[in-house]
Amino acid sequence: MHLIVGLGNPGREYEKTRHNVGFIAMDYLAEQIGVKMTKIKFKGVYGEGFIGTEKCVLLKPQTFMNLSGQSVLEAAQFYKIPTENIIVVYDDVALEVGKVRIRPSGSAGGHNGMKNIIYLLGSDEFPRVRFGVGAPKHDLADHVLGHFNEEDGIAVTRAIKKIEDILSVIMKQGISEAMSNFNNKVL
Repeated sequence: MHLIVGLGNPGREYEKTRHNVGFIAMDYLAEQIGVKMTKIKFKGVYGEGFIGTEKCVLLKPQTFMNLSGQSVLEAAQFYKIPTENIIVVYDDVALEVGKVRIRPSGSAGGHNGMKNIIYLLGSDEFPRVRFGVGAPKHDLADHVLGHFNEEDGIAVTRAIKKIEDILSVIMKQGISEAMSNFNNKVL
């Protein structure tokens, strides 16, 4: 079983912002695979389903970004999901808009949600799928909490539409194959 976590901030004011790319990806994925994200537990909203033949739990923490690890830890402990079967999907300001970067492990790279997850899990040894939202021209907080312009919105949406394919390759063929197929490519 895999735990697929999309990071974002709860509340209408954060909908469709750059920092909520993880939530947007989870909503799209849930719709594609027929998962109802209506259960409330683990300080989050979640649903259970399958990507192909792989059982998974889709989770959107509702703790605000910097406390995302609380939700991830509770869900992982409840389902007894090993750290290496947790896949976190989130935004990355170091990537060009619409690009994807998949990694098997690593640091938080300055992302507060990831910092908290790594801290509470006590490990950075879990896969992550990062969607590029572009570098800020001014203030980082204003940038990640801002909305996409039309062109950037189209690029990010096109990349997000590959989330089921990306996760399927990670779970069935391995992280190396997923990295080879999707990293730094315009999707």
